Amino acid sequence: MHVDTARTWRGGQNQVLLTVTGLCGLDHPAVLVAQGSGELTRRAHEGLRTVALNPSSEYDVQAGWQLHRVLRSINPDVVHVHDPMGVALIAMALKMQPRLTPRPLIVASRRVDFHLKKNAFSRWKYRHVDVFIAVSRVIAGMLVEDGIPPDRIEVVHDGVNISAMDKIPAEDAHKALWLPHGAPLVGNVAALVPHKGQKVLIAAAALVVRQVLDARFVIFGEGELREPLERQVKELGLERHVFLPGFRANVIALQKSFDVFAMSSITEGLGSSMLDAMACGIPVVGTRAGGIPEAIEHDRSGLLVRPHHADELAAAILALLNDPDLRTRLGAAGRARVERHFSVEKMVEGTLAVYQSRLAARGGETGE
Repeated sequence: MHVDTARTWRGGQNQVLLTVTGLCGLDHPAVLVAQGSGELTRRAHEGLRTVALNPSSEYDVQAGWQLHRVLRSINPDVVHVHDPMGVALIAMALKMQPRLTPRPLIVASRRVDFHLKKNAFSRWKYRHVDVFIAVSRVIAGMLVEDGIPPDRIEVVHDGVNISAMDKIPAEDAHKALWLPHGAPLVGNVAALVPHKGQKVLIAAAALVVRQVLDARFVIFGEGELREPLERQVKELGLERHVFLPGFRANVIALQKSFDVFAMSSITEGLGSSMLDAMACGIPVVGTRAGGIPEAIEHDRSGLLVRPHHADELAAAILALLNDPDLRTRLGAAGRARVERHFSVEKMVEGTLAVYQSRLAARGGETGE
């Protein structure tokens, strides 16, 4: 049973859907518990068993009771929780039936490089987790710093469904967004929140357009920083060069038009949109934040710069825009790196291996 309480669609929800679908494809039946009206439920493939859960907060006792009833009905071997609210609700559900037999293995994914909260409620809910799956070694290290024993942590990188991505027909972003035909296009796909660093990207754009006059920057996503970012664009006089088109369901098709993908994050668990871009063969500039350097090898499968440094980000973008051969080389190398290390098959197999090894260690059934 997989639990994700997000209403919106971000990289984490894509990973949940890839995981559940992949497990079902390997004949390991999975049930998805998610927001009834959320984007994850809407995108769940036909035939995938879903259960609606609509918590108002991690203190929602009614949602806890609902999840408790789902647990009793399904009686899963594994409960894989994909967000902190879900951890709280599953802990609540377990406390409502403390003698649930057999007790499922509780797995929690950790995709953000933020420290666990230190309050009593946070400590209580995470005590119910048997094993954490960190999407990068950086996050695993942070969990250890937060007091989680290393033997309760596994690292499984996020994955990309490369074959599915290859089947998505490219859409001309220039035409869709009314941009000048042939203008060099630098793209970013991320929620408009502080740790994604779009403020730095826009500052870098101001430097880039001084040298590449027709360059255009497109930032797909929504979030709390929309108004401050729009204000920054106006203050820098970049209205003709930087665009924030919002959330687009067909973003993969559109980003295939990018000449460069810029990952400007200040902190980042790993960066699934960056992996998507690499899988599309788009050359990537990323920051040395969180797990990004685990995916990008500098000057081999992409370029890395320091977070917060708009000048370094601009220089790396200019290096790619001004050198078609470099773009081709790094784009091909990025694609090859995703194929070797970040495929959806590798992610699903790694996740399943965690389930099986942990169930075996506690004397449970592995399903084999």
